[in-house]
Amino acid sequence: MINRRHVIALAATLAVLSASAPALAQEKLRVLATFSILGDLVKNVGGDRIEVSTLVGPNSDAHVYSPAPADAKRVAAAKVVITNGLGFEGWMARLVRAAGSKVTPVVATKGVKPRRQAGHGHSHGHGHDDTDPHAWQSVANVKIYIANIRDALIAADPAGKAAYQANAAAYLKKLDGLDKEVREAVAMIPKDRRRIITSHDAFGYFQAAYGIEFVAPQGVSTESEASARDVGRIITQIKRQKIPAVFLENVTDPRLIQRIAAESGAKVGGQLYSDALTDEKGAAPSYIDLIRHNAKQLVSALTTS
Repeated sequence: MINRRHVIALAATLAVLSASAPALAQEKLRVLATFSILGDLVKNVGGDRIEVSTLVGPNSDAHVYSPAPADAKRVAAAKVVITNGLGFEGWMARLVRAAGSKVTPVVATKGVKPRRQAGHGHSHGHGHDDTDPHAWQSVANVKIYIANIRDALIAADPAGKAAYQANAAAYLKKLDGLDKEVREAVAMIPKDRRRIITSHDAFGYFQAAYGIEFVAPQGVSTESEASARDVGRIITQIKRQKIPAVFLENVTDPRLIQRIAAESGAKVGGQLYSDALTDEKGAAPSYIDLIRHNAKQLVSALTTS
């Protein structure tokens, strides 16, 4: 026969268990990153302690993004908001104000040495000053992003400190491997062939870190179709600067690229990813995939004549 004391003890045990059940199913830290590349970095540091969402998703351009009212709600709901900084998200301060959020956005590039953007004043349509915000194009800079993200997550969730430190350390190791991989890839390209033409001035940090020269074509704006005169100018530039390959993302008409290639002797390279990841099915669903993909494209375009 169960005596009464046992029943009370059992009831007390059950009460404790039900009270601690939500604690067992750890409430995830809600983190909002401004764009897809940053979201991927945050996920690697946060692991399963956090729930990450991004304002500007895969295949979308953060430069031309304009926040919707629903985005203010997402900012208000987040415990941690992580931004790139360096003027990349010109809309962020307005969004935080609209959200009435008490959260101070974390700037992932804090401590990165900013570059000036070359050729500022061409109609790139960026809302930023002449600071180049694309700091993630150098793997060494992303190691700084990871440290900033780790510290921000620890500050918001001190109980997760050991997990965040371990995740960050593991990812930093991967980044070291990636950096070495890119350097080895570039080393395969003859020195006099390490230059390409690209439409979007987004690879300055990659150029500074790895020694491939990215030349923006003169007279092509991202807003309009290239005119015959523009094309003539690009062809002259390619011949004069002996540029082996063109990666013109914004020239959407493939016939135009083929014409530029045919008349200039430059090879058409594949697609380079600058500001956004692809979805899972694409070639660059993660930051590491993106850098690896770009390095492969450059090597294959510049080593084969």
